[in-house]
Amino acid sequence: MTQVEELAQFVERASYGDISSNSLHQLKIRVLDSLGCCIGALNHKVPRTVRNQVLEFGGSRICTLISGGKTAPDRAAFYNGTLLRYLDFMDSYLGKGQTCHPSDNFGAVLAATEYAGGSGKDFLTAFAVAYEIQCRLIDAAPAERIGFDHIIYLSYSVAAGVTKALGLGCAKIANAVAISGTAYQGLEVTRAGELSNWKGLASANVNFGATHVSFLAKDGISGPSTVFEGPGGLFNAVKKRFRIRWDEIKNLDYVLRTCVKKYNVEVHGQSTIEGIMEILKENTIDPKNISEIQIKIFNRAYNVIGGGDIGGDKTIVTTKEQADHSLPYAVAAALLYGELTPREYAQKKINSSDVQSLLKKVKVRPSEEKEDRYPEEMPTQIEIRMKNGEKISKEKRDYEGFPTRPMSWDACVQKFNYLSKQNANSETRKMIIETVSNLENVKIAKLTHLLAKIGRPKKTGFTLT
Repeated sequence: MTQVEELAQFVERASYGDISSNSLHQLKIRVLDSLGCCIGALNHKVPRTVRNQVLEFGGSRICTLISGGKTAPDRAAFYNGTLLRYLDFMDSYLGKGQTCHPSDNFGAVLAATEYAGGSGKDFLTAFAVAYEIQCRLIDAAPAERIGFDHIIYLSYSVAAGVTKALGLGCAKIANAVAISGTAYQGLEVTRAGELSNWKGLASANVNFGATHVSFLAKDGISGPSTVFEGPGGLFNAVKKRFRIRWDEIKNLDYVLRTCVKKYNVEVHGQSTIEGIMEILKENTIDPKNISEIQIKIFNRAYNVIGGGDIGGDKTIVTTKEQADHSLPYAVAAALLYGELTPREYAQKKINSSDVQSLLKKVKVRPSEEKEDRYPEEMPTQIEIRMKNGEKISKEKRDYEGFPTRPMSWDACVQKFNYLSKQNANSETRKMIIETVSNLENVKIAKLTHLLAKIGRPKKTGFTLT
């Protein structure tokens, strides 16, 4: 038996009963959080561009587009996946060598479950399976240092989640995962150096492709059965052989190891921004009187958002994509505006001389002591130095939304309402919240029907009041 066949047996065997009550609660939080991110992105130019292309090209009217309309399953997965990813406000999994966003599986699993006429239980099971696979692969063989983006493993998890939602048998699951894993990798340049719109579309593209090939497998198309261990397979590409004992997995609980973002910035900046918010509550600070802000943080955060060898110079910020992956920008914006939401990434604020001046005063340094505590903690040390010589300091080990301090349902509802209130009226929001809270007892069509009622985007820009 090949390793992809072992994985396929796990997917076929997995059941709703493998999800603990705590994991079920956290999965629902991820669903509502994902929907908030999707609805909050509707008015932005990039998702609207994708929607226009989907509608121009057409497709069988089978699966729901958030904000109305239907199209083929793969195109619905692409558009809804674009919405989810665009604000960069979704959940994360922190592996020691590489991170990923397991909620990236959402758009594809939703489309497949709707296509199959499935239940909320079917959706939650497939979603949990996808979390399990993507996160375990990230743990087994982080591939960033050899040039692969984290979507390399999303290609396996999306195909697994889609085929689970479709109710396919082991052989067809294996073929789908093998084709998708062979066909859809991404280079780390997606998230390194000068960032582009593609940062927000790469995972949606995997949703599109993996959903597409899953339907090919459904109709009998075969894939390379030695996608893991064969010549030119994954092991060769990532330069590491590993073995995940899929047959020994009894519970679908990896969601408990993931974290939800409290602030709209790359995940490794969450504890720092929470620290900044606490400093603002405890002190009266005039940003004009700040001489320097020193941040000591673990190596991963430094490399990705602090100016290290992956992200490049984070004091050069001219676009939304650069801003939400710049810790200096996030710290400066939080200090100036007292919050860090999608509103702080409006082009007018990015261009502001106040934020551009202040972000250059943020000095980020790596700390080996803090690196030793990551990813079990998200440690950070903040010191704000004022022109009069005063120093204001704060240390953090985690934030609200980290596995050690999980986000509550009520906090997630608050985030959902904030993100979605521009495009969904109060009654629709209330019904979506109630449906997600009771998702295991309804058909997924009840949720997609509500998502079709979301107000269609009328203008670009994020203008929440």
